[in-house]
Amino acid sequence: MSHDPTPISDNPAEFTLDPVIAARLKLNDAGLIPAVVQAVDTREVLMMAWMDTHALAYTLATRRGTYYSRSRDEYWIKGLTSGNVQEVTDVALDCDGDTVLVTVHQTGGACHTGARTCFDADPLLGPGQ
Repeated sequence: MSHDPTPISDNPAEFTLDPVIAARLKLNDAGLIPAVVQAVDTREVLMMAWMDTHALAYTLATRRGTYYSRSRDEYWIKGLTSGNVQEVTDVALDCDGDTVLVTVHQTGGACHTGARTCFDADPLLGPGQ
């Protein structure tokens, strides 16, 4: 007899971060922490986004890149509407506890423009400049 597992909610607000992890975070005044997102295969920086404790808890529980959109004031599960999903392989907190590094397998573009990375459009300084 097969047993269907309980489906995981698509609402990050329903997830609570482990208090031990939460105690290590240094959130800004808005309750957010920057998340630098990096490709696992190339180590290329793909994007920077914001997380709150619920988005981080959801990411840790589901391995789906999940962020908090300041402009839309809502959670954003990467790829839910675009199909450009982020399968999270690793999450690390920096030495100060004020930035999260999220390493992902990226499907499609990471940037909202459709580009692979948010950082390739207009370099301010590069080799030979």
